[in-house]
Amino acid sequence: MSAGIQLKNSRDRWGAVSQALHWLILALVLWMAWLGLTMTDLPNTPRKVETYSLHKSLGLLVLALMLLRGAWRLYAGAPEPEPGTPAWQHRIATATHGALYLLLLAIPVSGWVINSASGFPLRWFGLFRVPQISARSEALEELAETWHEWMFWALVVLVLAHAAAAVWHHLFQQDATLVRMLPGRRRPPVDPSAPSP
Repeated sequence: MSAGIQLKNSRDRWGAVSQALHWLILALVLWMAWLGLTMTDLPNTPRKVETYSLHKSLGLLVLALMLLRGAWRLYAGAPEPEPGTPAWQHRIATATHGALYLLLLAIPVSGWVINSASGFPLRWFGLFRVPQISARSEALEELAETWHEWMFWALVVLVLAHAAAAVWHHLFQQDATLVRMLPGRRRPPVDPSAPSP
C-alpha cells in the first residue's frame, strides 16, 4: 500500500492494526499493573472495591484484546526479521514474543480464577455480570493468587528485556526493529559507513 493507512502487516513493517493493539495493550497493562500494586494498601472503603473491580475489568479487556491480537497475527502474518539479523537473535525474539503472548493470556485468566474462586461477583465495567469459571475454593484462590503474582513479575522482566532490545537495535544496530512498530512511514536504516553530510 503506497498511500493511506497500511492496515495489514507487510514483509518489513507492522500494520496499523497490529501497532494499535500493541500500544493499547501496553497502556492497559501499565494501568492495570499500577492499580494492582497500589490497591491492596487502600483503606476498606467503596473506593477500594471500585479499584479492584476496575483492575479486574481491565484484565478481562486485555484478555479479549490479546485473543484479537493473536487472531489478527494469524491472519495478517508478521514482518520478516531485519536484514542481517543473526539467527540466534531471531530465535530469542521469537521465544520472547511467544512468552509475552502466553503471559498476557494467562495472567488475566488467573485473575479471573481468583475472582471466581473467591465467590465475589464481578460486573465488567459495570455493564454485565461476568460468569464464574471455577467453583468457590479458598485453596484454588490462594494457588491462583500465587501464580498471578509470579507471572506478573515474569512479565515485567520480559517487557523490560523486550523494550531494551528494541532500543538497542534502534541506537546501536540502527535498524528499523523499533521504527516499524511506530506510526508513520518507515525510515531507511542508517548506513554507518556512509560519509556525514
